[in-house]
Amino acid sequence: MPHPHPLELLAPARDADIGIEAINHGADAVYIGGPGFGARAGAGNTVADIERLAQHAHRFNARVFVTLNTILRDDELEPARSLTWQLHEAGVDALIIQDMGLLMLDLPPIQLHASTQTDIRTPAKARFLQDAGLSQIVLARELTLAQIAAIRDVLDPVRCNIEFFVHGALCVAYSGQCYISHAHTGRSANRGDCSQACRLPYQVKDAQGRIIAHDAHVLSMKDNNQSLNLAPLIDAGVRSFKIEGRYKDMGYVKNITAHYRRLLDDILNTRPDLTRTSDGRCTFSFTPDPEQNFNRAFTDYFVHGRQIDIGAFDSPKNPGQPIGHVTRVDADHFDLLADAPKAPSPALHLSNGDGLCYYDLQKNLIGAQTNRVQALGGGVWRIYPKDALHTLHDLRKGTIINRNRSMDWARTLEKKSAERRIGVWLRLTETDDGLQLIATDEQGHTASAHMVMAHTAPHNEADALEKLRHALARLGDTLFVAIDIGIDLPRPWFVPASQANALRRAAVAALESARAAAWQRLPRAAPIEPPTPYPDDALTYLANVFNHAARDFYARHGVKVIDAAYESHEKTDEASLMITKHCVRYALSLCPKQAKGITGVQGTVRAEPLHLINGKEKLTLRFDCKPYEMHVVGKIKPGVLQRGTREAAEHALRFYRTAPATPKMNNEVGL
Repeated sequence: MPHPHPLELLAPARDADIGIEAINHGADAVYIGGPGFGARAGAGNTVADIERLAQHAHRFNARVFVTLNTILRDDELEPARSLTWQLHEAGVDALIIQDMGLLMLDLPPIQLHASTQTDIRTPAKARFLQDAGLSQIVLARELTLAQIAAIRDVLDPVRCNIEFFVHGALCVAYSGQCYISHAHTGRSANRGDCSQACRLPYQVKDAQGRIIAHDAHVLSMKDNNQSLNLAPLIDAGVRSFKIEGRYKDMGYVKNITAHYRRLLDDILNTRPDLTRTSDGRCTFSFTPDPEQNFNRAFTDYFVHGRQIDIGAFDSPKNPGQPIGHVTRVDADHFDLLADAPKAPSPALHLSNGDGLCYYDLQKNLIGAQTNRVQALGGGVWRIYPKDALHTLHDLRKGTIINRNRSMDWARTLEKKSAERRIGVWLRLTETDDGLQLIATDEQGHTASAHMVMAHTAPHNEADALEKLRHALARLGDTLFVAIDIGIDLPRPWFVPASQANALRRAAVAALESARAAAWQRLPRAAPIEPPTPYPDDALTYLANVFNHAARDFYARHGVKVIDAAYESHEKTDEASLMITKHCVRYALSLCPKQAKGITGVQGTVRAEPLHLINGKEKLTLRFDCKPYEMHVVGKIKPGVLQRGTREAAEHALRFYRTAPATPKMNNEVGL
C-alpha cells in the first residue's frame, strides 16, 4: 500500500507567542518573520524568540519556517547569508525566499521554500523552481483547480510540495508583480513595505472622461476563504494549506487555525490515503468561526473560475455581520430589534464595547462602537454609542446594523482556549527490585522509568489498584494524554501516591527526551545538475532581479537578457505597476465577453482603457483579454527617483541588464 500523503496546516505568526498558540491550536507548521529581509517589515522577530518558538513546535514534530522573502541589494547579501546560518542554528526548519540570488550563496543545509512573491502560475515555472532546489512552492492565489492540477502533474511529490493560500487578505495583483507602492511612495512591496494603494477609493473614468464609478475601492478584494474547497484542493495536489496573516493578532490566529484544523481533521478521518505532518490532537474551549475576525466578506476567488463578486468595492474595512435594524433613534441612544436567530445559533447577545457599523446612504461604512447596551426584552436592545448620535450620519429607523466586533468573543480568546495532546500508552510492570513504567506514544517512541522499591501488599486490593491507575493517568500538565493504562503486575501492590507520581514524571520526561532525540531536520533538496534552463531566455523588470547574485543565477540557467528590478529605477517611463487577474471592466459589467449574445449590445462594448483617479494620482487600466488580465499602468514619481539616487550613493548597489557572453563568465558590466 502506498504511503499516505501528508497534509500541512501552515499558520502565520506575528511574534513567537502567537506562533506558540498557533501550534497549540493545531498548526502543523508556522511561518514567521526574522530580524530582517521579510516581506512584512513590521513583523520582525529576534533569533532568540524564533528559537523559543522552534523548541515548542518541535515537541509536537511541528515546523517553523522563517520568511526571508524580500529582494535584496548587493550590500544586503552577506547580512542575509549570515542570518540564514543563525536561523539554522536556532532550529528553524525552512526558509521562505523570493530572491534567487540566495541560491548562489554559502547557505546552511536548510530546506528552501519559494515565496508567493516568486509568482508561480505555470507548470514550467513550478518545475523550474523544483529543479533549482526548492522543496515547497506556494502557488499564485489566482489559479483554478485545473491549473493547480496541471502544476501537480509536472512535479515530483517526493521532491516538491504544493502550498496554497486558503484564508486571509488578498492582494489584487499577482504577488511579486505590484510596484505601485514603490512608484508612488518609494516603499516597495517586494522589500516588505507596501503602502496598500489597492485599498484606496478611486473614481473610474472611461476614455471620454465619463465617470463610471465614484469613490469605489475597485482594487480592493474580499478576503480569501477556501473552507468549502479543501477536498477539491487536496485532489488537485495541494499539500500545504496556508493561512495569511503575519500582521494579525492572537485571536485571529487562534480562531482561524482552529477552524481549518477541524476541517482538515474531518477529511483526514475519512481518507486513509492522507496523514498529518505533526503530532497531537487539539481540543478547543470555543467553536471556531471565521466570521468573528476582521474580514472584508469572503470569496473563494478564482478556484472555480472567474466570478463577478470578488471585490470589496464599498469599503476595505470590516463590514461584519447583520444583527438587526434600528427601530428608534433618540438624543443619546438608538434601539435595535435583533434578527431572529437561525438554528442552531443562540439569540443575539450584545456587550458593552461591541463594535457596530452600518452603511450610510452614500455606501460609506460608519462605525458605531457601543459604550453601554441594555436588553429591553423581546429581542430589542438599547444602544448608547461611544460617539455622539449626531455624528452617526444617516442613522435612522430601518437602518440595518452589523456587528464587526464581539467583546464576548474577544474575551474568550484572550484566555487559554486550546489544548494539544499526544496519545500515550502506559504499562506498569514489576522488576526484580521494584517497578518499571513503560510509555509509548502514538508515533511509536518508547521510553521507560524504573523505581527501586520493596513490595508492599495493599489492605484493599481494588482500592489500591484504582488509586495507582489514577496516579499514573495524571498527565494534565504534560504533552500527553493516556490512551490506555496497563497494570501488568503478577501480584497486588500498594504504591504510595508520591512514588507513583515520581515514576510517572520520570517516564514522561524520558519519553519527551526520546521524542527530542528522534527529531530530524527537513532535508535540503539538491538542485538538478547541469542547471535546468529557465523557461524564458529574457527577463524584464517583472523578474525582480535586484543584485548581482540573482543575475548570476539566471545567467547560469540560460537567460540571455536580464533587466534590473523596478526598484533599481532603470525603468522611468510608463510601466505596468500592477498585473491582476481581477478585471475592473468585468466587475462593472463592461467586459466585451459579457456582451456576447446580447442583442443590441454585442459589438458595442470594447476593452478600451479606463482611468483611476485618487486626488492627484491618475492611473490607466489596460486590458489584455487573451489571458484575461488587467494592467494598472503609471510612472514612477520624480521624488522617488531622487530618493533612490541618494540611496544608491549610500550603498554599494550594482544591477545588471544583460547577461555575460557565456553563463560562466564573471566580468559582468554593472548598470
